[in-house]
Amino acid sequence: MKVCHFILEQCEKLGIAHVSGLMSYPAKIQLAQPQQDELERCAKGRTVAARAVERAKIILQSAAGKAKREIAEQLGIARQTVRRWEKRFLQQGTEGLEDSPRSGRPRRIQPEQIAQIVQKTTQETPADSTHWSTRSLAQVVNVSPSSVGRIWRSKKLKPHRVRTFKLSNDREFAEKTDDIVELYLNPPPNSVVWSADEQCQLQALSRTQPSLPCVPEHCATKTHDYGRKGITNLFAAMNVHSGEIVYTFHPQHRHEEWIQFLSLIEIATPPGKEIHLIMDNYSAHKHVAVSQWLDEHPRFHVHWTPTSGSWLNAVERLFGDVTQKCLRRRSVDSVAALEQAIGDFLDKRNQNPKPLKWKATAVEILRKVQRAWATLHDLYGAKKPSAALASIDSFLTPAPS
Repeated sequence: MKVCHFILEQCEKLGIAHVSGLMSYPAKIQLAQPQQDELERCAKGRTVAARAVERAKIILQSAAGKAKREIAEQLGIARQTVRRWEKRFLQQGTEGLEDSPRSGRPRRIQPEQIAQIVQKTTQETPADSTHWSTRSLAQVVNVSPSSVGRIWRSKKLKPHRVRTFKLSNDREFAEKTDDIVELYLNPPPNSVVWSADEQCQLQALSRTQPSLPCVPEHCATKTHDYGRKGITNLFAAMNVHSGEIVYTFHPQHRHEEWIQFLSLIEIATPPGKEIHLIMDNYSAHKHVAVSQWLDEHPRFHVHWTPTSGSWLNAVERLFGDVTQKCLRRRSVDSVAALEQAIGDFLDKRNQNPKPLKWKATAVEILRKVQRAWATLHDLYGAKKPSAALASIDSFLTPAPS
């Protein structure tokens, strides 16, 4: 104890203040905006390797001025690990966060040949197909198919896959996106936010033969052909902050049915609360009769998604679950049976509702769309200017002081 008191007295003489807890130190690492964006995407990525996520979080927290001990405790790692990756980043930048080359057998495929494989994969197509396979490319470049596969995996190339996309060209894209995201993140007081839409043309399909169940060493089966027994349209709205679902079915999806559905939403909303309704630009939603009905019900406040921007409408996630979990493998003999199956699925969901957990900010979304538009213009020479891009640029540009 005497030694401890002596040390404290000497510290006080030297002017060193004793503090409890962890201190925040000035950040040694300074990140440029592109580096910040890249590391944030890596830290939030769901398909990124765990070690890459950990290293990205180390650099981001270090740049924020956190102490090594605090970073280590939060991530459950040693302080030496934090120190090592900080040093590697200061010396080599983001490339220093990759694993260093390890010793082993000398490479049989030289970098020039790897570059050729990458170039052909990304810039060329075979004469008899729309994309390369490992075998077709291996014959051209004179390597084994397994080598082509390893190179593709190391370069994160997947020529066998394709994703659909559509960039909105709404001239008010940024403003509408910010409006809806703000509802998700910070809903107005004394109000309920409903995300509403239709899932149209749901077919009652009856398989021509009974399906076989899944057994060991054999997956479930279903016939490729079916009989069509009719269609229905699902009208659904989700309370984004409670997870409650209001739904109904109609044989058609006109403005008359939409008005009836809006009445259901009003009944499901507690009296005295404002109704903020998120919906897309489908023609039935903008019908004159719908506008008149909304004017007669002033507690409704409509928030339109951008054109070709239904992915902002949270109820689309519900429709995806209905398709994947309820309809994909189902065989029914009538429209009534189809509606009963969907209704049972949604009723069970209402027994344990799941509120929307929205995390992305409007700025994060807009920057991502901005990069996509820039790619279309720079790499593929989009011919006409983008009204949505102009809206984003204007929104992200700080106002002059």
